[in-house]
Amino acid sequence: MRFSANVSILFKEAPFLERFGRAREAGFSAVEFWWPGQEDLGEVERAIGDAGLSVALFNFDAGDMPNGERGLAGDPDRTEQFRENVPVALELAQRLGCRRMNVLLGHEKAGMGRAEQLALARENVAFAADAASEAGVTVLVEAVNTFENGPYLLYTTGQAVEFVEGLGRENVKIQHDLYHMQRMEGNLVATLREHVGRIGHVQVADSPGRGEPGTGEIHYPYVLAELENLGYDGFVGLEYNPTTGTAQESFGWLPEEGRGGDVRVTDLKL
Repeated sequence: MRFSANVSILFKEAPFLERFGRAREAGFSAVEFWWPGQEDLGEVERAIGDAGLSVALFNFDAGDMPNGERGLAGDPDRTEQFRENVPVALELAQRLGCRRMNVLLGHEKAGMGRAEQLALARENVAFAADAASEAGVTVLVEAVNTFENGPYLLYTTGQAVEFVEGLGRENVKIQHDLYHMQRMEGNLVATLREHVGRIGHVQVADSPGRGEPGTGEIHYPYVLAELENLGYDGFVGLEYNPTTGTAQESFGWLPEEGRGGDVRVTDLKL
C-alpha cells in the first residue's frame, strides 16, 4: 500500500510552499493537494521539484475552500470559471506528471432543481474528462459529508457511483474518502467490496474528529487490510487534521520506511 500526504491539510504549521519540503523531510515521496488558490503555479511546481516529490493527485479549482465553497461544476454562475480552469489545471498536471485529478461539484443551489443541477455538473465533468483523456489523466468525483460541508450535491457512495456511471467516460472514477463515508453511511468494508473497481483514489482520516487513523471509531487495520486484499493498487491519501502539535508528530502510526514506498497493512502501528 502506498501513501501520499495531502499538504493542503497537513503541515499547516508552515506556509503552503514550504509544506512540500516538510513532507519530504517526514519521509514521503508522494503528495496531493487541493487547487493551490493564491499561490503562483510556477512556484508550486518548483517547490515540488526541489523536494523531489511525485504528485498522486490534486483538485481542479473548487472555489474558496477556506471560506466554505466546495466546487464549481454544479453552479451555473461558475461554469465559465470551472471550464477556464480545466486546461490550466491539466497543463499543470502534465508538468508534474500527475495522472489523477479530483473535481468537486459544489452545493445545492437555491431556486434550481437537484436534477437540473446534477445534469449541469455532468456536462461540466464530461468537458473536463474529455480534455483529461487526451492528457492521459483520470478525473475523479468525490462524495463528501454534509455535517461539515453544507448541502453538497453528492454525499453517499451510491450517488457518486450513479453520477460517474451516467457520464459514460472510461477515465472517470470516484474518489473515495473513508472519513466522509463513515460520517454519512458507515458500512465501509461492504462498500469497498461492492465498488472497489470504480475507485480511483482513496483518502483517510478517522471519524468523527477527522484526526489521524487510530484516533477515532474506524477500525483501520481491518478496513485497509480489506482494501489491500481487494487488490487496490492506488495511493491512499492522508487528508486529516493532526491531533498532535505538528503533522510530523501525527505519523507515528505509519512507519517511516513505509512513507516513501509500499508498506503492508500488517506493518502499520494501528
